[in-house]
Order: sequence, then structure tokens, then C-alpha cells
Amino acid sequence: MSVKCQVVMDIMDKVAPRILAESWDNVGLLIGSPAQNIERILVCLDVSEAVIERAVQENYDLIIAHHPLIFKPIKNLRTDLPLGRMIGRLLKHDIAVYAAHTNLDTVRGGVNDVLAELLLLKNVKPLDISYEEELVKLAVFVPMEYKDVVQTAIGNAGAGQIGNYSHCSFSVIGVGQFLPLSEAKPFKGNCGILETVNEIRLETILPAKILNKVVKAMLKVHPYESVGYDVYSLKNKGNLEGMGRIGELNEPTTIDEFAKIVKNALSTNQLRVVKSGNKVVRKVALCSGSGAEFIGKAAYAGADVFVTGDVKYHEAQKAVEQGIHLIDAGHFGTEMPVVQVLAERLRSCMEKQGRQVEIIADDTSRDFFTVI
Repeated sequence: MSVKCQVVMDIMDKVAPRILAESWDNVGLLIGSPAQNIERILVCLDVSEAVIERAVQENYDLIIAHHPLIFKPIKNLRTDLPLGRMIGRLLKHDIAVYAAHTNLDTVRGGVNDVLAELLLLKNVKPLDISYEEELVKLAVFVPMEYKDVVQTAIGNAGAGQIGNYSHCSFSVIGVGQFLPLSEAKPFKGNCGILETVNEIRLETILPAKILNKVVKAMLKVHPYESVGYDVYSLKNKGNLEGMGRIGELNEPTTIDEFAKIVKNALSTNQLRVVKSGNKVVRKVALCSGSGAEFIGKAAYAGADVFVTGDVKYHEAQKAVEQGIHLIDAGHFGTEMPVVQVLAERLRSCMEKQGRQVEIIADDTSRDFFTVI
């Protein structure tokens, strides 16, 4: 059974909302059409020629990659050059490409959380806050006998999510007053007669980004012809999202022992360790991929060690100067684990919608670097 590419795009925008991507990034559908049919999806880290070859040979319709194939503006599309050759082949075989890059890094449950989980961290928080979710309050006036119906509808639409609790709301009884005009079709009362009724003021909190969805769900089940409701902007914020993570180990350890934990968790033999004295490791900061720019922030946050990839010489020097251990586990090593997790999450979302789409995680890609 196939689905439209738009269906996959909508799911991906829930798994890794594009709004979380950095301004310089290029995420979303890069090649293909939202209207094309998708039966098989290949999830990978990079759209390489080897990945494209597999997609062609095994009849995949969509490649979902962490790294964007098209990152900077294209000035030409020459098929005698690597990028043009890959794009040309994808177009020839009608294979769409979708990228989830810094949005997948930032989102909860994304690349950095997968890495934090592998390293057995607890009390995990974003290292560098880059996005604060805007919240609003919705208050609606409901006849008492419709309270449960409306309450359930807005909760099912996503309102009232506070931490680990859903369908949160508050209600109070009051008296509503209205005078139906001549063209009205009132649920209660008669035209031209002032009416008072017992009502419930039902209020809840929700992310501003889903306000239209929640209001639509509320209006669909509300019995009134013209519904009275208020929307308030709130100063308190919802989810805080950002690059990197910082958390704690269950037990303090040495930098040598922690390096072994990283090495085993990522199944890698390519680990570079920068030691800053004999400091015990309790608090761990990390940023998958290339995150050396956050060394200072990790040190300021009290981390004893920072795990990332692509570390340069002077960045290592900076870590020593700031009194923080540094582990370079490679760009590939710190990001590849998310591929399997993302495939499983997509599969779960599809199954919940009753859709049958084959989703496979690429397990053939290897780090470009080898140790001699």
C-alpha cells in the first residue's frame, strides 16, 4: 500500500519540526513532489552514490537523510560532477529525498538524545537553548451537558499537555447571557428574547502552533451556532529545545573509564581523548556531529567532559585551558545511531495511522575515516 509523499512529510514535521532547524540549514523535501506515491523508504545518514545505488536496485521511492544532499544554492546541474550526477539519477528513477538536519539534532528524542541515552546519562537537558515554544491559553464557554464532549475534543487535538500529563484543563461554573437576533438559530432560547443559561468556562493551555487545529476540533463538537471563546498569549514558555545535551552519570568515573563507555556504546575504534588533568567525570555534555563551538558553554555549565566530533587542534587546546575533558568520537560515530531510531519512529507513526509502508534503516554506510 502506498501513501502520498505529503503524508510522510507531515509525519516528519511532527518527528522533527522544521521550525527547529537553524536559519542557514536546508531541510524538508529537497527532491520530488508531495504528490508522488511512496511505498518504500530508506533512512540514512548521507545521500551517497552507494545509498542511491541501493535505492535504485531495491526500488525505494523516498530517501530520508540526516545530512541534506542539497545544502548550498546550486549554480549548475552538471551530470559529469558528483552532485549533479546524483541528483540526475534520483530524478531519473523518481526517487524523492527528504532531509532532517539541525531540526533532528535539536528536537527531543533526536540525534543528541539518542547519543545521551547510549551514554547512559540521566537528568538530560539541552546544552544551548535555541527555541522556546510559545504557549497560549484557550478559554471556551460551554453548556454544562457538553463539557465532557468539548473537553475530550480539545484534549485529543493536543491541548492540555503539561509535562507527562495530557488533557489538562480547568473549569468553573458561571452564567452566560445572550439575545438571539432575528437571523439566529439558537441552541437554547428564542429569537428576540434575552436568555441566561448555566455554562462552564473551560480553559486549557496549548502550543500556539496547534491553536488552529484545537479551535477547529472544538468548534466541530460545540453545539452553539456562534461560539464564544478567548485566546490569551502567555509569558511562560513550553518546551525548550536546543543544540547539544548535558546530563549526569549514575556514578562518577575517570576519564579513561568513561572513554571506554563511549567507545563501547558507539561501537567505534576511532576515539580521540583530550585530558584536562585528573578531574573526575560526573557531568557530561555532548553535541553530535561537529560541536566544538560549544566547548566553552559545556565548561560554563559545569560539565566535566564534552563529547562531540570533528575537533580541531586549537579547539582541543581551548578545552584544556577551560578545564574540561574532551572526547572526539567522530562525526559519523556520534550521529549514525539516530538512523535506526528514526526508522523505528517513522514505522511506529505509520502503523498508528494504519498505513503499510516499508521503512528500512541503512546499515551499509561506514565512516570515511579508518585508523591505520
